[in-house]
Parts: sequence; structure tokens; C-alpha cells
Amino acid sequence: MMKKIVSLLLALTLVFALAACGGNPEKNPEPDPKPVETADPVDINLYVLAGPTGIGAVNLRAKAEAGETLSNNYHVTMTGANDEVVAAVSNGQADIACVATNLAAVLYNKTEGGVKVLAVNTLGVLSILTNGTELNTVADLKGKTIYSPGQGANPEYILRYVLQGNGLDPDKDVTIQFVGEGSELMNVWQDDSEAVIMAPQPVATALLIQNEGAKKAFDMTEEWEKVSGGDSTLMMGCVIIRTAFLEEHPEAVTGFLKDYSLSIEAAQNDVEGTAALCEQFGIIPKAPLAKQAIPQCGLTFVAGADMKAQLNGYLSVMFEANPKSVGGKLPADDFYYVG
Repeated sequence: MMKKIVSLLLALTLVFALAACGGNPEKNPEPDPKPVETADPVDINLYVLAGPTGIGAVNLRAKAEAGETLSNNYHVTMTGANDEVVAAVSNGQADIACVATNLAAVLYNKTEGGVKVLAVNTLGVLSILTNGTELNTVADLKGKTIYSPGQGANPEYILRYVLQGNGLDPDKDVTIQFVGEGSELMNVWQDDSEAVIMAPQPVATALLIQNEGAKKAFDMTEEWEKVSGGDSTLMMGCVIIRTAFLEEHPEAVTGFLKDYSLSIEAAQNDVEGTAALCEQFGIIPKAPLAKQAIPQCGLTFVAGADMKAQLNGYLSVMFEANPKSVGGKLPADDFYYVG
């Protein structure tokens, strides 16, 4: 049963990793204690991806389905495919969407400014795991084989950035073995007990549960910040909006941001209740696993000028690694909604 759960988790979260849980609540602005009530609630179509980027929206969805939101009427669609989100945003079906940050940049360039980023909702969700191998610093990875999803996408660029920042040549000092399917990570340690795995949440938690001797050696969010010296933060998930919808309904967007920040706060403070909702809405297959994974999912709410500065720094690193990862060029200032 556990292998089936792990396999399903790997398949779901690989979607996030390819486009794209140590939280960071101190970066969250204090949300208002109550949702904002507007005179004319607006219907908002919200799309979320299965996996970490969708966790922050489950409490909002629960309130919406119970008719308890005052600001707007939310219609939430969950999908496991980035292509569906891209299509929904491009054709106007989605008004707001929770996506990987680099996908947001790609969409901005593809639509020539047709989307803006409202807030960052997920920090790094990647961890370096070992199964009996002792590592004290990232430099100790020299000579190791690292298994990871995401070749040519965020995980590869993040791994390379951290390795290089610790004096290692990713092409010479380590062997990076990319997996085509998430299920391939399940059996890595059966074939090579000394191998190192870089896994996203909640997959990392599932692997730690499945393997008694396994442990988390490094949190890639922490390692990123050490390398960047504070110039950027590992920001992997965000909330975007169609520019046309923002211009048509500015007050509704203000209400959404308050509702959404409260949903993030609820996920941070009521892990058990949020875990149950994750299972209910198909974000994470089982509530007990979600309960263990959520505190490690980097849930946050960063908006305004702080979001712009930190996210721009992250996307700049992605651009230097491969311009295609952000759609060929860095987004202009109008990409960032600062209120």
C-alpha cells in the first residue's frame, strides 16, 4: 500500500517539479482577521495544480464551497497538468491560477504581458535525502550520484546553482542521474544504497517514511539562501492573474488576496484540518501523509515590493541557467503586481 501511495505521489508532484515542503511564516504579512466584504461579489475561476502549489488554496476552496466567502464567489478547478493551466489562462477560462514561478514568467512572455504575478505562495520544496550516507556540507556530495527529477527544468537549475555555489562542478564532481518518471525514485536505494536523492514534497516525506534509515541531509531552500547571500530566495510557486481580469475587477482582486492570505495562514496553523482537505480535494492522496508533509512545504504569502525583489532575483538565476526556463527573457516590471 505504501509503495502505491508513494508512486502516486511521485507522479503528481513530478508535474510541479518539472514546471517548477521548512515553511517561512515570518515573511507573511499579518492578514486581516476577516475576509473583506465587497458590495458586488465577483465570480472568480481559480485553477490550482496538484501538489505543493495547491495546498495553500484548500481552505479557501472549502469556505467557497460552504458559501462562507464574502469577497467573491470562487470556482476552483484542480489539475495535474501544467498544459491545462496554460490553456485555461490563455483562453480566459482561468482568471487566477496557482503555478510554478518560472511557468508564470513563461506565460507572461507568451501572452505579451497578459498575466501578472500577485503573490508567492510556495518556497522551495526540494530536499537532499540519504539512506545511511553521512553528509555534513554540500561539498561532501563530491563523487556522489544524485538522482533527481526535472532535467532541463527548475530542479536541475536549482541543483546546479547550489552545487556551484559550494565549489563543485555539476558536470565533473558529481553524477546527476535524472529520472523520467517519479516512480523511478522508489527503487533507487534498492539498487544503490549510497545514492543521494533530491526529491520534492510530499514525495520526500513519503520516501523518509518508507525507508527507516533515510534522512534529510539538506533543505535546498536553506542552501539556496546561503549561496545567494540573501540576494534572492528560492521561490517555486506563485499566484498569477490575467491582466484583463485585474483591470476589470481591481476590488475583487484585493478581496481575493485577503481571502487567499487567510487560507495560507489556516494551512500553517491548522495542519491537521488542512491535511484532511488535501485528501478530500485530491491535492495529496492521504491525510496522514499530508499532515507530515505540510510543515515542510514552504507555504508562504509574499506580496508587493518584497515579492518583486525576491522573485526577480530567483528568476534571474533561472534565466542565467537557461533563458528558455523563463520564456526567453526576464519579465518586465509590469509583471509584478505591487498593489
